[in-house]
Amino acid sequence: MPPLEIEVKFYLTDINPLKERLLLLGANLKNNSFEKNIRFENQKNSLYHEKSLLRLRRSDKTTLTFKSEPPKPPEQAGRQNEFKILHELEVSVDDFETMQQILEAIGFHPEQVYEKKRKTYVLGNTEICIDTMPFADFIEIEGKKEEIKKTAGLLKLDWNQRILANYLEIFSVLKRKLKLPFTDITFDNFKDIDVDFDKFSHLFVAS
Repeated sequence: MPPLEIEVKFYLTDINPLKERLLLLGANLKNNSFEKNIRFENQKNSLYHEKSLLRLRRSDKTTLTFKSEPPKPPEQAGRQNEFKILHELEVSVDDFETMQQILEAIGFHPEQVYEKKRKTYVLGNTEICIDTMPFADFIEIEGKKEEIKKTAGLLKLDWNQRILANYLEIFSVLKRKLKLPFTDITFDNFKDIDVDFDKFSHLFVAS
């Protein structure tokens, strides 16, 4: 059974107060990086619709990741999960370009590029990422369920405003609503676009 990634995210209207709260709580800054991610697809372009992700990422290191949705137990059938839970397999690789060539050689193709600026903190038993996406700022909390809830409370985040959608799903909605002509989520593509995410944030809040 692949390890589980358990997380939630929240939209941030202002990053600075959250950073100050993390420091007051004694969080340790683990990493500060710029990420370039390539999402790969199979020949049927079915991974995204199956809620699976094959991703090659370059930041301070290069990683290859595969995520997939775990089967829901019968008691959760038809219910909205409280957390975003995915099977996650990840490995570090030495060479970004060569890994990309290997993926293409075995039948996968680059489908989408997405970028983010990420500060990663450790607080207790949780990993906290403050993400600047080209369209808005977010915080992600990853760990065990009870620890995620505890950390969200310490950070004074409203649990009822948590987001379970990933950044690609959020962008897909923005692309449709704003009639964006591009697919890649890069800072260059958004440089002349002022996104007022407050108008859309309610669309992503978990019910």
